[in-house]
Parts: sequence; C-alpha cells; structure tokens
Amino acid sequence: MKKTVEITVFPNGESRIETKGFSGADCRTASRFLECSLGTTRSETLTASFHEQRIAQDNEVDQET
Repeated sequence: MKKTVEITVFPNGESRIETKGFSGADCRTASRFLECSLGTTRSETLTASFHEQRIAQDNEVDQET
C-alpha cells in the first residue's frame, strides 16, 4: 500500500491529518512535522494499523521466552 499523509482544512480553520499505509508508530513520525506546524492537537484516533507492529513485536517476545 502506498504511504500517504492527507491534510484536510475546514472552513472554520480546524485541520485534520490522516495517515494511510503506515504500520506502528511510523504514522506519528510521518505526520509529526505537520502537527507541530499546525498547532495544538485536540484529539487523536489510532487505527488498527497503528497496533499491527506492536502486536507482532509482542508475539515475537512471547515466542523467545
């Protein structure tokens, strides 16, 4: 899947950043500079893609022990 960062600016001046195609915390790294530039983050919604890498890493640790 192609990695993209979408920015939506609403008429009232609010904005929304949405990342697609990233797994784990890579989405936060990709959008961090935009979040800093646009101001205060009011809310964050994490998708299943964010948790994919963490679950895989947890499974690897469980198998090693």
